[in-house]
This record gives sequence, C-alpha cells and structure tokens, in this order.
Amino acid sequence: MMKWTKVLEIRSSPHIASGHSVDTIMFNVVLALLPVAAFAVYQFGLAALLTIGTAVAACVAFEHMFCRLSGQATSVGDGSAVITGLLYGLTLPPGLALWMVVVGAFAAMGLGKFLFGGLGYNPFNPALVGRAILQAAFPVAMTAWPDMPANRFVSLPSSTLALPFTQPAYDAVSAATPLSAWKFEGVLTSSRDLFLGTVGGSAGETCALLIVLGGIYLAIRGMMNWRIPVAVLLTVAVISGMLHLADPGRYAGPVFMMMSGGLMLGAVFMATDMVASPMTHLGSVIYGVLIGLLVVVIRVWGGMPEGVMYAILLGNAASPHIDNWIQPKVYGSQKGRLE
Repeated sequence: MMKWTKVLEIRSSPHIASGHSVDTIMFNVVLALLPVAAFAVYQFGLAALLTIGTAVAACVAFEHMFCRLSGQATSVGDGSAVITGLLYGLTLPPGLALWMVVVGAFAAMGLGKFLFGGLGYNPFNPALVGRAILQAAFPVAMTAWPDMPANRFVSLPSSTLALPFTQPAYDAVSAATPLSAWKFEGVLTSSRDLFLGTVGGSAGETCALLIVLGGIYLAIRGMMNWRIPVAVLLTVAVISGMLHLADPGRYAGPVFMMMSGGLMLGAVFMATDMVASPMTHLGSVIYGVLIGLLVVVIRVWGGMPEGVMYAILLGNAASPHIDNWIQPKVYGSQKGRLE
C-alpha cells in the first residue's frame, strides 16, 4: 500500500525565505561598516573612537535595559543594537560631548525602536531618530567641528569630556564642511578629496569610496536592496545636474552633490533599513526617488546645508503608504470596494 511521504503545509506568508538569519545579516552589515568606522578613527583620532564606541555601548546597554523593563528576553545578541550604535555614531561630529552621545542613544533606542515594539516594528531608522533629537536639542554642538591636530591619536578635544548638561568649550574649530562652504561661501571641495574622505564633517561623512564598497558587498550577498541607493543617488545626480546646467555659478554639479555630506552613508546604510523601507521593488524605487528629491530641495532651497537625515525620515514615513498605493488590485475586485 502506497504511503504519502510529503505533507501539505498551510501557513501564512512569507513562503520563500532567503536563508539569512537576522544575526547573519547584522554581522555582515557590521563587517561592511567597520572600514568606514576605522577610517573615521584614522581621520579624526581618539575623539572619533570615543564617540563611536560610546554610541555603540550606549545603544547596546539601552537595548538590554528596555528589554528587561518590558519583560522580554534581551535581544542584544541579534546585533541590531550594534548596527544602530555604529550608524548613529558615524552621523555625529567628532568631539561631541560624550554625555550628549548617550542622550541621543537613549532617544534612538527608546523613541526610535522600543516605543513602536522593538526590532521589526520601528517605522523610522532608529539611528536617525537619535540624531534628529540631538540636532533639535543641541544645534550648536551638532554643527561645531573641532580642529583635529596632528596629535589627534594621543589627545582629545576638551569638548569630548565636558560635564553632563554643560555647554562644551571647544579648543579650536575647523573650517566649514564641504556642504557649508558651498552653500554659504560658494566654495566647492575637490571631488578627489570627497571621494577619498580627506575632508571635515561627521565621522561617517568622509570616505565615499569605503561606503560604496561596503554597499556593493551587501548587495552581492543579497542583504541590501540595491534599488534604493541607486534610485536615491541617480535622482540627486539628475536633478542637480539639470540645475547645474541651467546655472553653473549657483548650483553645484552632480558629483559634488552625491559625494558630499551624509548622502552616501544615508543612501547605502540608512535608507535601506529593511523595516522602514518599502517591500516591493517598484515601491523601493519610488521611495529612493522621493528621498533623492527631498535631499536636493533641502540642500538647495532650505536653510540648512544638509538634508539627508530629514529626507530619509520623511521617506520612512511615506514607506507604508507607497506599498499600499502600488499594491496590485485583487482579481475580480473593484476600486474602493472590499470583496
């Protein structure tokens, strides 16, 4: 008598799995970010090392604390808190007071992640939530770029170790970032310096080359939706290129706009947040175009030289609506009527 050897399983989606666990994906993202973090330490010295290290340690500690307070098993082992800490630390200016770094980490994990239910439920990128809180609360400190002398590997800016809830004092302030110099002084930084990272700015806003290589690594491993950064960067390139052709003296060219500021880091590692970005391929492209458009609008016509953070957060807010707008109509149903 024949016996059935296969069992029919009826269950909810997803029905196809990539084979990558959360731990594996997070580990590979850390690998892709480590060269960027290492270059930041080389460029800015101990100040960057302490800023990034404090950001990671604080995010991991707050993750564990919020898990315990909510009665959940700690999720520190999945690596998501480390990713948030790394990204958050890379968005901060070297020399930022460490107590401010801790405040932003608390906001990133508490408001950006656990307020919405933890990993897999956050509608916004937690690292950018933490930075946005700091930008609103401490605008002077977030736009002060301390001068990094030759002895940056053995000394620290006085602002780094400022006492909690005090105004940091800066020993010296470096020149404006490339975006600030362009927007307020009309000075363009060379593309070579932007590509190799020999410029001032936040810790992760320097070497575009290492960021691109990290993104390529994740795309090849199938751990990043490459459509999002490509759509973001192409949109910025096309719009800024059109503006530059119309008035070269007023508008910067596409190469400068793509490689300056936090666009590379944001497009490759933050806009691609798997939870806060659309699930469909078409939705990802629309999402990327929206972010790229907002970046150019804020940079060119806004009051601030940079707009990547706000552009991505607004894109995160639109992400679920994009998926709903382009959702295919069920066969046999009518628009505006549930079947």
